[in-house]
Amino acid sequence: MSDESRNATGSVGGDNDAQETREWMDALSAVIEANGPERAHELLEQLLEHARQSSIDMPFSATTGYVNTLEPGEQARSPGNLELEGRLRAYMRWNAMALVVKANRLDPADGGDLGGHISSFQSLAHMFAAGFNHFWHAESEGHGGDLLYIQGHSAPGIYARAFLEGRLSEEQLLNFRQEVGGKGLSSYPHPKLMPDFWQFPTVSMGLGPLMAIYQARFLKYLHARGIADTSKRKVWVFCGDGEMD
Repeated sequence: MSDESRNATGSVGGDNDAQETREWMDALSAVIEANGPERAHELLEQLLEHARQSSIDMPFSATTGYVNTLEPGEQARSPGNLELEGRLRAYMRWNAMALVVKANRLDPADGGDLGGHISSFQSLAHMFAAGFNHFWHAESEGHGGDLLYIQGHSAPGIYARAFLEGRLSEEQLLNFRQEVGGKGLSSYPHPKLMPDFWQFPTVSMGLGPLMAIYQARFLKYLHARGIADTSKRKVWVFCGDGEMD
């Protein structure tokens, strides 16, 4: 790339007045430093609105460059033991994979036909761990409890965590997708089959996001009507390709 194609701002293309551009950028940087990003955002919004009112064409793009929402220095330190949490996640990922594999070895002559999903939880393990360890509230005297819509295919990982917590037995894990005898685990989140374990059904795909939206609206309705104090409660929903396709 030639030197002529670069201007003083470090950008590429035809800037007719690089010095003026640099001055605007320096001014914005000074606002951020003196008054914070909120004030800078406010100024930019007002400038954009003024540009629209002045009939300046504002091109729209639904795609923007990815920029992390938090600088590393602005991120809060984790209150947990990162090494210990990492080991626990490794156990959960292994057990989640193992219970699916073991279930499908019951009838090797048939190739194993119980099915199950291995990769879904593997990609969600960090998010679930952060939520369970540091964010989500159980029901208590001072809190109504958060509501979780778990991505259906990641159910083996939730079972794996419950096993480490002592809430599920090894026998139950070995009976994954074999709940007819009363000691198994349902394929997906299923409050009717496991009423003491799951809050909401999230399979067939698409149920979770829709129900979560209306659940959140209903919580706001209860609060606005003074029927229940739901101000501390949050609705969390996890979506995968099955929900978003």
